[in-house]
Amino acid sequence: MNYTIESISQELIQEQELVSELLHLKIGDCRLDLRSNSKALIDKLNNYFANCNAIGDENTADINIIAIESEAPELDINFIDWQREPGKTGRKDEYVDLKDARVVRKVRTGMVFLQSKTDIIAAGPCIQYDNQVINFINSQYMNWLQQRGWLICHASGLIHGDKGLAIAGFSGGGKSTLMLDFMNDSSISYMTNDRLFIKTSSTNNQIIMSGIPKLPRINPGTITGNPVLHSLMSKDELAAYQAMEKEKLWDIEEKYDVPIKQVYGDQRMKNNSPLNAFVILNWQRGSDEPVTLSEVDLKQRGDLLKAIMKSSGPFYQDKQGIFQTDQIQFDENAYLSILSGIKVYEAHGGINFSKLKELCMSTLF
Repeated sequence: MNYTIESISQELIQEQELVSELLHLKIGDCRLDLRSNSKALIDKLNNYFANCNAIGDENTADINIIAIESEAPELDINFIDWQREPGKTGRKDEYVDLKDARVVRKVRTGMVFLQSKTDIIAAGPCIQYDNQVINFINSQYMNWLQQRGWLICHASGLIHGDKGLAIAGFSGGGKSTLMLDFMNDSSISYMTNDRLFIKTSSTNNQIIMSGIPKLPRINPGTITGNPVLHSLMSKDELAAYQAMEKEKLWDIEEKYDVPIKQVYGDQRMKNNSPLNAFVILNWQRGSDEPVTLSEVDLKQRGDLLKAIMKSSGPFYQDKQGIFQTDQIQFDENAYLSILSGIKVYEAHGGINFSKLKELCMSTLF
């Protein structure tokens, strides 16, 4: 079947009646509305995005999304696998490009998403897989940022006073664990866990950073090693994971959301800040060497730059409506140009979260 934006929108919405309630967000300077046929979904999303909920704000939304709670849509489309980034295995996304639009299907869940400049729709078992709807919402804000000159990084962002720290690392390197170890200090605020955006300010040429309203998703090893997070598991779960060998526990993939506000208190989440330093985790499991922090020049360390650069993913659509492909060609010069304005450090040696936190606090903050 030859789908168009109009025909696939109709097939995904299926004449469903939308409820009067809506998700109305203000993220930075961007306003976003989401409507649905499911009040239960709206309630879940309002709870998740409570930190940027803008109900009562009468300003017109920059982005409008529809989310349809339904069975996984069955479409007469020959999807193409989206090639995953190096180091990632298994099929995750498949897609097909229409005229001025892209349809993305999640392989595991059957959720279907329509991305275009006019129609932005999620359809399928949205309540069951609400995390994929949350990611889709954040993808729209990520598009909004990148269309305004922000550069995407695979990094966490933290704030101490008026100073910002970004933390990047290779897959499985402990970036989230370190970030949440920092959060145990009440003087530190959370910005983002996995998608950080950087830009040179047009007003004072200062490097600034911004995040997305996505809660950290962490594995059991991070929880067992941080007493503040123990409440995220049942007592039985915690005891079972604590009984495991550390090496085995490190490799377990079982995601838990960290509700920052509930765990760490109010006013611990911020949307933007100056960026003063970047730390790249290049330490090694099993090493007996003490962890050290050394300033580096990324122009001479392309291996470390790779840990920072991040694909915008299958939902990215630029101002002209052109979609990103999975054949990623990073603009290394763009990253180097911005990051030349701040100090960049490499953490190497053996993995020691408390010691590295101490080094960062004394050296960077």
